[in-house]
Amino acid sequence: MTSKRDFGANAEPQRYPDPDIVVIDPKRFKAKVGNTAIKRLYTGCLWAEGPAWNAQGQYLVWSDIPNNRQLLYLDNDGHISEQFHKPSNEANGNTFDFEGRQIACERTRLVRYEHNGSVTVLADQANGKPLNSPNDVVVHPDGSIWFTDPGYGAIILYEGQRSETGATQPYQKEAVYRLDAKTGQLSKVADEPFKPNGLAFSPDYKKVYIADSGITHYPDAKNIVWQYDLNGDKLSNPRPLIDMELNGRTGFPDGLRVDTEGNIWVGAGWVGEGYDGVQVFAPADGQRIGQIRLPECCANLCFGGKKRNRLFMTASQSLYAVYVETQGAHIC
Repeated sequence: MTSKRDFGANAEPQRYPDPDIVVIDPKRFKAKVGNTAIKRLYTGCLWAEGPAWNAQGQYLVWSDIPNNRQLLYLDNDGHISEQFHKPSNEANGNTFDFEGRQIACERTRLVRYEHNGSVTVLADQANGKPLNSPNDVVVHPDGSIWFTDPGYGAIILYEGQRSETGATQPYQKEAVYRLDAKTGQLSKVADEPFKPNGLAFSPDYKKVYIADSGITHYPDAKNIVWQYDLNGDKLSNPRPLIDMELNGRTGFPDGLRVDTEGNIWVGAGWVGEGYDGVQVFAPADGQRIGQIRLPECCANLCFGGKKRNRLFMTASQSLYAVYVETQGAHIC
C-alpha cells in the first residue's frame, strides 16, 4: 500500500482504516484507531531525528542533523519554525527534563537549554577522553540523565565532524552513561551493544531498553534491542529481547519509546517497503505485535499531544504523526 500512497499536502483523503497501520497480534496490539490516518506534517529535512514533546508549551522539537538546525512544530495551529535552534552543533536526540528544559545530544557534547535561553554543557568527556558523539537521551524521576554515545557524528562527516583516529570506533568504547543530578558525576552503565542508539525506560523504571545499530560499522553486530534490569543507578543482566528480522529481512533499530502498557515502539529502516517505519514489540517476550509502515526510514519517535496519544515520527526527510489508542509511558 505504501508505495502507491501520496502523503503530500494535496493528497486525496485516506480511506479508513489506514492500511499502513498493521495489527500483527490483535490480542496484544490494541493501539490502532480505526478512524485516523498517518499524516505527513513536514518534509524538507536531510536527516530528521530526535523528536521530543514539550507538554508545557504544547510543541514538538526535532533535529535536522546535516542542516545543523532544530525545528519546532506548534500543536495549536500546526505552525512550523524551521530554525528553532540554528546552528544546533549538529544536534541529534532530544528530551525534556521534569522542569521543562530541553536536553540535546549535540555532536560533541550533552547540553541543556535553560529557561533564560542560556546553554549549560552537562558532559563533553568521559574517562578523560572526548565523548564520541551523544545520540539519544532520557531522564529519570530521580533527576539523572541517561544517554547513549555511539559516535555517529564523529565518524560521519555528513552528520558531524570526522575524528582523526582513523578507526571505526572514534575516541573510546561506545557506551551508555548516567549523569547524576546531585553530584554531576558521569558513570558508564553499559557497553554491551556495539553501537548503543535509542534508549527508553519501562513504565515502572525497572527495565531499560537499548537499540543496537552496530551493524552499520561492525560485521559481528546484530540488529537487536537489549533489555537490562535497572536497580538504583546500576544496570544488570543484559540480554537481547528483540530481533528485528521480519520475513527474512532485517533493518537496524534506531530510536524507541515505550507506551503505558509497556509495549516498545521502535523506529526502523534501511530495508524498504513493508519494513521501514515503526515496529511495535511486546515487553514480555519481544515478539512483534504491530507496525506503522512509512515510505521513509524512521530514525526516531515520541508520544505527544494534549493526551500524549499522538505518535510523532521523524523519518529521513519528513515528520509524520498518527493518533494511537495508547499513551506514552513518560514525559518524552
